[in-house]
Amino acid sequence: MKNKAHTVCIIIMSLIFAAFAARLADWQLIHGEEYRRLAARADSVTVTTEAVRGEIIDRNGDGLVTNTACKRIVLEKSKLGDDLILALIGIIESCGDKWADDLPDDSEACINKLKSEYRIPDGYTSKQLRQLVSVHFGMNQSDGDFYTLANDVSGKCVSAVSEQTQGIDGVEVQTYHVRAAVQPSLAPHILGSVGAISAEEYDALSDKNYKLTDSIGKFGIEAALEDELRGKSGRRIISGNSDSDGSSEARRGNTVQLTLDSRLQKTAADSLAENIKAAKAAGADDCESGAAVMLDISDFSVLAAASCPTYDLNRYSSDGDYYMSLAENEAAPMFNRACSGSFACGSVFKPCVALAALEDGVITPETEIYCARCYDYYPSNVVACMHYHGNENLFTALAHSCNVFFAETGRRLGIKKMSALAEKAGLGEYTGIEIEESRGVLAGRDSEEWTDGNTVQAAIGQSDNAFTPVQLATYTATLANGGRRLKTHLVRQITDYSRTEIIYEAKPETVSDLGVKQEYLDDVKKAMLAVTADPEGTAYSEFYDYPVKVGAKTGTAENAGSDHAAFICFAPFEKPEVAVSVIIEHGANTKFAMRTAKDMLSAYFENSPKTNN
Repeated sequence: MKNKAHTVCIIIMSLIFAAFAARLADWQLIHGEEYRRLAARADSVTVTTEAVRGEIIDRNGDGLVTNTACKRIVLEKSKLGDDLILALIGIIESCGDKWADDLPDDSEACINKLKSEYRIPDGYTSKQLRQLVSVHFGMNQSDGDFYTLANDVSGKCVSAVSEQTQGIDGVEVQTYHVRAAVQPSLAPHILGSVGAISAEEYDALSDKNYKLTDSIGKFGIEAALEDELRGKSGRRIISGNSDSDGSSEARRGNTVQLTLDSRLQKTAADSLAENIKAAKAAGADDCESGAAVMLDISDFSVLAAASCPTYDLNRYSSDGDYYMSLAENEAAPMFNRACSGSFACGSVFKPCVALAALEDGVITPETEIYCARCYDYYPSNVVACMHYHGNENLFTALAHSCNVFFAETGRRLGIKKMSALAEKAGLGEYTGIEIEESRGVLAGRDSEEWTDGNTVQAAIGQSDNAFTPVQLATYTATLANGGRRLKTHLVRQITDYSRTEIIYEAKPETVSDLGVKQEYLDDVKKAMLAVTADPEGTAYSEFYDYPVKVGAKTGTAENAGSDHAAFICFAPFEKPEVAVSVIIEHGANTKFAMRTAKDMLSAYFENSPKTNN
C-alpha cells in the first residue's frame, strides 16, 4: 500500500514538473521574443527625437531660414514628485528664466478644486501650491509621457539643473531647434512658412509617414521642397531592460540653396517701397503695391524677386493677431505679386510684336508707318498715340513707343502669329519656377470672343494681355540671350544639412526657342537700346548718363484707376548678363518703375566682376 501511494506521489510530482517545464519552454523558447518585447515595453518609455528641418540659404551661403539650437527642461510625468517640481521651478526662476506657467485661472476656488483633483497634500505655501497646481494642470493638458517645464532656458540654468539633479530620474535637459527667417521681411513670399499638418494633408501623404502632430511646408520654398527639407524623426527608448532595442537616429533635413542674392533682393524691395511712395506723392493716390524681378540671363536663375508690400515672416507664423491684420489689409501684403500677380503691362509687349512681324515679313526694320496720333482702321477700336510722330520705322517707333506703328503692324501680323511667338517667349506661360505662379492671360488665346479690331489693341499691350513680373523678366531674358528660353528657377542646389555633400545641382534647361533669325533679334535689341540712348527715347531721361548700356522698354497700361507703370530691360547691351522687370500697380508714370530697375542694376554691377560696358 505504501509503495502504491509512493508511486502515485511520484507520478503527480512528475506531472507538475512536466507542466512547469512545458510552461517554461513556452515562455523562453516558443514565445520568448514576444514576451521580452512586452516586458521591455512595460518597463520602457519611447521618446521621439526631433527631425531638424533643413535650412534655406541664398546663393552666397548666407542664411535665409535657419535653425537656432535651444535648451528645454523636460520632465517624465511618472517619475515626478511635488518637491522636485518646486525645486526645479526655484532653480529656473533664480537663473532669470521662465517656466511654463499656463494656468488659465488662479483664483482661490480654482486652485483648491485642482488641488483636490490632483491630490496635492497640505503643507505648502499659497505660492508653492499655485506653482504645483499650474504644473499639474499643464501635464494633464499635454499628451505623452513627458512634459516641458521650461523652453529656451539659459546656459546658466542648464548648468544649475544638471548639477542639482544628478542621479535623479525623470529630469532631462533636451536640445531643440527654433526655426526663423534671418531677415523676416526680405522674401517671405518666396521662402514660405511651416505649419501644423491638416487632416487633408495627412490623408494625402499617408504613404510618407507623417504624424498628425507633424508640421509641413504650407507655401513657397517650404512647401515646394518639403521632401528635401523635412528630415526624419528618430526615437530613443528609455528602459530598465538592457535587452530592449528599437532606437533610431533622427536624420536632419537637407539644406536648400536658392539662386537669390540677399543684397539684390533687399535693393529691389527697398527701391520698390520708395518708388511706390514717390508715385503716390506725385498724385497716384491709389498706388500701394508692385513687384520687381531680376534674372541671370546665363541660366534664368532668379537673383531677386520682390513683392511690395511685404510682411514679417516670423510674426506671420507665430502671431495670430498679426496674421489677421495682414489678411484684412486691402493692399494684400501676403499676395506674391512677383510670381502670381497678372498685370496689364502695356507697351513692354511691343518688342514681341516687332520680332514676330519681322520674322513673318510683314515689316522690315526700315518699313515706315505714318503716325498722326490716331489709328482708326477699325472704327470700333480706335487707337490713340501720345504724340504726333509722323513717319516711324522699327527703331524710332520702339524708342518713342508709337502706338500707331504697332497697331498697324499688329493688324498686318494677326493675333495667331503674335500670340504664338509670345507663348514661346514665356508670356502667358508657366515659367517653371518652383513655387506657386500664375499662368497669366494672353490676348486672343485666352479670350472668349475675338475680332480683328481687338488685335490692334493687343499689339500695343492692351486688350486682355496680363502677365506676371517673372514672366516679363523671362521674356526679356529670352530676347537678350538670342531667343532661347530657359526654365526659370529659384533652387541653385541641394546639399546635406552640413553643406558638404551635393545632392542636386541645377543646370540650364531649355524650354523653347523663338525660332527667329538672329538678325531680327539684333534689330529688336538695337531698337530697345534706342529707348534709353535716343534723346527722344521714353527711358532716356533716366538712363542718358548711365555707365552701362541698357536695352529697355517702358509701358503704361490702362485699367481701373491710375495706369500701371511697367519697365523691362537687359544689360550690358553688348553681352547681356541680367534681365529686369518692374511693375508698379497704379504707378501712373513709368519713371518710378525705371528708377527701381536702375537701382537693381546698380546694385548688381557694383559687385559684378563680369561687367563689360
